[in-house]
Amino acid sequence: MTTLTGNQISQLHSNGVYTTRPGHPIFTLHILTSASDKERLLTVLQTVSKSPNTTVAASFFMRRYGMFTAMQLFQFIQYEELWRGGDNELTFGAVHEYGNMTVSTYPDSKGWIDVPIKDAADVVRNLLVQIQMVIEALRSAASISPNVLWENVFGFWLWQFHVMLNDPTCSDEARIVFNHLKDDSFWTGISSHSRFSSYLNGSEPADLLNTTVRKTCCLSKDVPGLMQCGFCPLKV
Repeated sequence: MTTLTGNQISQLHSNGVYTTRPGHPIFTLHILTSASDKERLLTVLQTVSKSPNTTVAASFFMRRYGMFTAMQLFQFIQYEELWRGGDNELTFGAVHEYGNMTVSTYPDSKGWIDVPIKDAADVVRNLLVQIQMVIEALRSAASISPNVLWENVFGFWLWQFHVMLNDPTCSDEARIVFNHLKDDSFWTGISSHSRFSSYLNGSEPADLLNTTVRKTCCLSKDVPGLMQCGFCPLKV
């Protein structure tokens, strides 16, 4: 176990990842991926987000979970620290943020550990496997394309890599992880190719800011209190 600094905690909280216990827990990662009644869980997400249907609710949740995955990469690259608790120790809870009810991530504080950058290959592979587990769970209960869900994650990665690849204090480490995520071999059993590489389409993150990168709509426009993204592909 490692102790997070005040700056790290602030970074996590600003990205919807909390180091406290949730006041209104909904379910854990273990329950999401193993429950036989996943439709009920999607209905709960629909109620919390006020989404019109479970498809929108699934996309909404994936964006929130995507923020957690981006923070995993950020903490690992910047500090060589990572959350590696059990699936039953990663809780999703309902919380008010910026005037709206949303779903945030509450990893148990005991799960933060030191992980050296030399373990980057294992970190990337394990993260991709976990994301695929979440996507499969959501798609078993809602009609939604995996492309939408993966792009919901990549949007947060894009910004973090833009920052880290241009930060001389961690650019080398960021490049290692970035290249692993683009490597097809890390996606074995998940996809026939690196979905992240396809998303980037040969470009660097800095070249893609303020452009329409997505091929799919994240459906935020259908969630009350949210709006259509500025570079939604539906606007093109």
